[in-house]
Order: sequence, then structure tokens, then C-alpha cells
Amino acid sequence: MPLPLEATFAFFSDARNLEAITPPWLRFRIVEAPERLGGGSLLRYRLRLFGVRLGWRTEISEWRPPRSFTDTQLRGPYRLWVHTHRFTAVPTGTEIYDSVRYRVRGGPLARLARPLVQRWLEEIFAFRARALGELLQAPRDQEQRRSGR
Repeated sequence: MPLPLEATFAFFSDARNLEAITPPWLRFRIVEAPERLGGGSLLRYRLRLFGVRLGWRTEISEWRPPRSFTDTQLRGPYRLWVHTHRFTAVPTGTEIYDSVRYRVRGGPLARLARPLVQRWLEEIFAFRARALGELLQAPRDQEQRRSGR
């Protein structure tokens, strides 16, 4: 992303930005979150999948500004969900890495659902990458217009 490391981390530190980078087809809504995230922050979301409303509660289990943080599901649609966000400064801005460890619920049937869930997650993170590109590019474009570049 074309923003410095600290600015990119600040974007992710605001839980309200999560709705903007989540595909609309999930109908994702934040129900409860602190104004600024930090270690131990608790978040509550709601989303819909196939018309079924799902609740989700996570905790910021690791917080290492401005380099990384991890959210861990406490209650929700997965048997296991651990999502680590890592940020690395590069000459053109910041590279963002997402690593997700998850397990699908459902015992032996979970093996059948796993390819579908994996495809959904790939679509969700592809949407996120596009949305981040649009949202985080805008401040840079505005700055360039102001400076006449």
C-alpha cells in the first residue's frame, strides 16, 4: 500500500475500517468494538451466510505496533480462527501480509466443506486487497494533487 508503515497500521487499528474492507455479500457489521484496537481488545461482529445470521467474537490476542497484531476467535463460525496481520515497510509504502489458521466445524463432514470455505476466504481476501488499494490510494492521490505532482 502506498502509505507509510505507521499510517497503514493506524488504518487497521480502527475497527470501523473492517466493514469497509469486507465484501458486501457477507453483510458484515460490527456490533461492539473499542474506538482504537489494542492488546486484549474484544470485538463482536454479525454477518450473514446463506441467509443465516452468525455472531462472531474475537480478541486481539497479540499487539505489536506498528508491525503486527493477531485476532483470535473466542466464539463464532469456525472451530479455530487465528488471523495474524503483518506490516512491513518497503520503499513504496507498506506491504500487508495476512495469515489465517482456521478449522471448519462439522467433524468428518468438515472435510467436504473445507474446499468451499477456502474458496470463500480467497474471495474475501481478494476483495480486501482491492478495497485496501482503493481506500489507501485515495490519501496519496489527494496529497499529490495538493503538491502539484
